[in-house]
Amino acid sequence: MTTSPGPVAVVDTMVASALVNSRFDADRADQFRALVERRTIVVSFATVTELRFGAVKAGWAQLRVRGLERDLSRFLVVQPDDDLMHRCAELRFACERIGHPLGQKIHEADRWIAATAIAGEFDLISNDRAFVDTPGLSLLTTRSS
Repeated sequence: MTTSPGPVAVVDTMVASALVNSRFDADRADQFRALVERRTIVVSFATVTELRFGAVKAGWAQLRVRGLERDLSRFLVVQPDDDLMHRCAELRFACERIGHPLGQKIHEADRWIAATAIAGEFDLISNDRAFVDTPGLSLLTTRSS
């Protein structure tokens, strides 16, 4: 899970969870680890928010929350700046025009994650179908098709 020199990749919330959560499906986690190997791992602030929300919603004990925070500190977190906000707005507009799922309000967090990858010209690692055919996004997945 640590960052390393080499290409940068953004991971979505599912992948970040797999990398830090021992309760995640081990086979799928190993597939994600293979994709992030020798890469610097970046997460969007939206991923951090989603992971913290999951912990709060599940009523995690303080010890487990501290473990999550320790794990999150190993990622490079991209915060929104003016350029990223413009990119995210432009992405939503482009996706609305073509009827892509990221044009929908329900995909706000996913849109921030995709915009983070697009703005940095990084690959996005995810198995979430909402990212398929996103304009301007380079998507890496563990799926064979």
